[in-house]
Amino acid sequence: MIFSPFCDGDDASTSTSTSATLLPPDDPLRAMLHNEVHARPSARLRLPALIFYVAVLNTGVTREQEREHLSRLPGQQDLPQDSLHGNFLRLRLEGCNVTWERHTEFTRYSIVQTLPAAALLGALEPALRSALVVTPDWLRGLPGRTVAAIQLAMTPGDLSDERALMEQAQAWFGGRTVVASKLGDEHSWALTEFRIGADGFERMLVIAPAATSETRVGRIAQRLLELETYRLMALRGLPVAKQLAPMLAESEDALADITARLEQKAASDQQLLDTLVSLAARVERATAEHVYRFSATRAYSALVGQRIAELREKAIPGTQTIGVFMQRRLSPAIATVAATAQRLASLSERVSRTSALLRTRVDIATEVQNQQLLEKLTRGQEMQLRLQSTVEGLSIAAISYYVVSLLLYIGKALKVAGVPINPEISVGALIPLVLWGVWSTTRRIHKKLRADP
Repeated sequence: MIFSPFCDGDDASTSTSTSATLLPPDDPLRAMLHNEVHARPSARLRLPALIFYVAVLNTGVTREQEREHLSRLPGQQDLPQDSLHGNFLRLRLEGCNVTWERHTEFTRYSIVQTLPAAALLGALEPALRSALVVTPDWLRGLPGRTVAAIQLAMTPGDLSDERALMEQAQAWFGGRTVVASKLGDEHSWALTEFRIGADGFERMLVIAPAATSETRVGRIAQRLLELETYRLMALRGLPVAKQLAPMLAESEDALADITARLEQKAASDQQLLDTLVSLAARVERATAEHVYRFSATRAYSALVGQRIAELREKAIPGTQTIGVFMQRRLSPAIATVAATAQRLASLSERVSRTSALLRTRVDIATEVQNQQLLEKLTRGQEMQLRLQSTVEGLSIAAISYYVVSLLLYIGKALKVAGVPINPEISVGALIPLVLWGVWSTTRRIHKKLRADP
């Protein structure tokens, strides 16, 4: 059976028809964003309760695979194809409820059933695995890889005698050291040992008065389970940070060496450029591969702090609170991840600055080369201009010679024709005029060429 996350009084059709007549058209995301508040409703649990909780990484796991696995539960053979369209589904089976929740990186499965009488407060390290209602094969076959597995027992108890209650709780954990807190206005106790047992599960115990409301019990369970899940997801950035440490140290040394060689001009620009490009590619690859993991660690760490604050813990004499225990062990790991992320970002910025310095040096060298080339071109143009002036002078003389020769022939022809003229004297007198005419014509041609674009 599929449970609706909405209250019985919700009337979606009335709301839709009203908005259709009284309001402008809905934004396409309005309904989805509005209903997000109901996407994962809190469970209502009745004491005593036992929750088998498993969170698995869903990378490479499709919703259809998860739906097919859920359909193997008794009575769920006809589970609709679109039943996992959202991110939450609660199924009621005989003797238990099974809840499915899909998140970005992991999927959570919660099996809620009644806590057996043999596992109530006062029992000595009770065996909980045998009480599982669903088959072990179904639980073992969940698609994905386990990231968190918790057995959360929630039992009624008298909170007035703290010493006796602590003795019973420690006996329930087999006499081992536990971490414990009073929650809220001391309405309940939460205890755990933060250890994975032989069956692969952590154990948590919640003790509350028998009259505790079902909604409060549900909220306590949700916060504790989310707290442990987000803690483990936040810690997934720690192995990545440790793995990157040698590469970062090597890259920082390499960058320092490049900067020193750049300052001392101990290598050619091409050698420095090749080394710097290789280093930049290595850093950018590490950034692209791990920036999401570091961002996710920050987000999960913030959620851990939020869930701890929501518990409103008070200390039980002689024990650490869950929040103090977790933060003292979680904070160094989160700080290491944050420092590695900052170190990687800083290295990327330093590589960019070094690249800018090298680019500036290359640009300056290029400018010098261009300037030298321009100087050579200028000298060549000056020589060409002087040569051109010399050639023009010779050209004026040659043209004048041909013009004078032509005039001499004309004078001789006129003399033969009977004209009283002395060709040699006449042409000799015209030589200055010819020279001036040829020179002035050449000047006019130069002016015209300069005036044309």
